[in-house]
Amino acid sequence: MTQDKWSQDSYIKAYKFAANVHRGQMVPGTDIPYIMHLSFVSMEIIAALNTEQGCNENLAVQCALLHDVVEDTDVTYQQVMDEFGSAVAEGVLALSKDKTLPKPMQLGDSLRRIRQQPPEIWMVKMADRITNLQPPPSYWTKDKIERYQAKAVEILNALGEASNFLASRLREKINTYNSHE
Repeated sequence: MTQDKWSQDSYIKAYKFAANVHRGQMVPGTDIPYIMHLSFVSMEIIAALNTEQGCNENLAVQCALLHDVVEDTDVTYQQVMDEFGSAVAEGVLALSKDKTLPKPMQLGDSLRRIRQQPPEIWMVKMADRITNLQPPPSYWTKDKIERYQAKAVEILNALGEASNFLASRLREKINTYNSHE
């Protein structure tokens, strides 16, 4: 099996696209530009790709950088398809919450759609949650922290087989998350 190595050119194209469409957005509860979150997710993916074999690395890296463009901006599935192709567009769509569903149903629906995608998309969801398991905002209640941690466990259980490296990182973050209370 030949490995499709990620290229700097595809990374830069996706990074610039994401930076432009997320311009002005901040990581919730901070004054950090949102592109930093996307950089952290792509860094987790690149680290995992150093240990995983047979991955479509460009798919993983581009989806890491673009995973929130449909969910959090005015970008459409068709725009992602036109710019990055169907595999990336399908991955980004699977990684996007269906906001027409009641909030309690959104994660399960997203995980179901992600599991229909290649393992690289599963890896992006794990990398996203690893990145999000930073100390929670000070205004979060203990109950909200525990629910967020439980959702991380749900993600790990549903997608962990896609990457031993990311599963281990996610497990470590889950185990230390409630120590931030």
